Amino acid sequence: MILKKSVFSLLLLMSFALQAQINFDEKKADTLEIKAQEQLHFNKKQLIIPAVFITYGVVGLGSDFLKSVNSEIREEVNENIDSKFTIDDFTLYLPVASLYGLSALGIKGKNNLRDKTIILATSSLIMGITVGTLKKTTKVERPDGSSFDSFPSGHTAVAFMGAELMYQEYKDVSPWYGIAGYAVAAGTGAFRIYNNRHWLTDVVAGAGIGILSAKAAYWLYPTVNGLLSSKKHKNRKSVFVPYYDGKQLGFGMVSSF
Repeated sequence: MILKKSVFSLLLLMSFALQAQINFDEKKADTLEIKAQEQLHFNKKQLIIPAVFITYGVVGLGSDFLKSVNSEIREEVNENIDSKFTIDDFTLYLPVASLYGLSALGIKGKNNLRDKTIILATSSLIMGITVGTLKKTTKVERPDGSSFDSFPSGHTAVAFMGAELMYQEYKDVSPWYGIAGYAVAAGTGAFRIYNNRHWLTDVVAGAGIGILSAKAAYWLYPTVNGLLSSKKHKNRKSVFVPYYDGKQLGFGMVSSF
């Protein structure tokens, strides 16, 4: 029962995040003319949701109450679940893959393929460094006792990063793309708990890091794009191809002159 309530709470929390995001963008659209290629501009209100998620996870590192909630969930997982479903090892990539899949189907997002990839690479770098650093410094033991790199959940961070990118790229086409991305991301987080690989606090913090990393990538895009462009070689185009497998982050770079 505790596990079901926790998973339901997680899904409800993520649904609230997306709804708040949609409401914020609708208010913005009422006061500003949104151009097709406009990037996400920094606004303090955009920090609220990811900050709440991350704070919840960080507080959980020292809160006896949140630790007890985590422990109760682990006990129920161990008592009532006999088989594991490792679908979360695949669903974490679905939102990011959908960015390119929709483009391949001819559904245009906010940015072209090159700019979309730069934004993805930037967000992956921010997310990967943040998750990797926290895992090494906090050294939280996983619920299954397999290692001491539980906090935060890398799978969840990747999934929510992709969901936020998907939402930002296609929200002007249809908000349902973002809803679908967030649903997959929330499911990924739920399965990390279900498979006894992460605590609830790990998953919530990972979600916040993923969302914030994606937002930061849009804010930093003008600067990153400027660094990749060359005044001497105006026709040169560079594309980063990132990868993240939950433990290691890497990039490939292709340039044309």
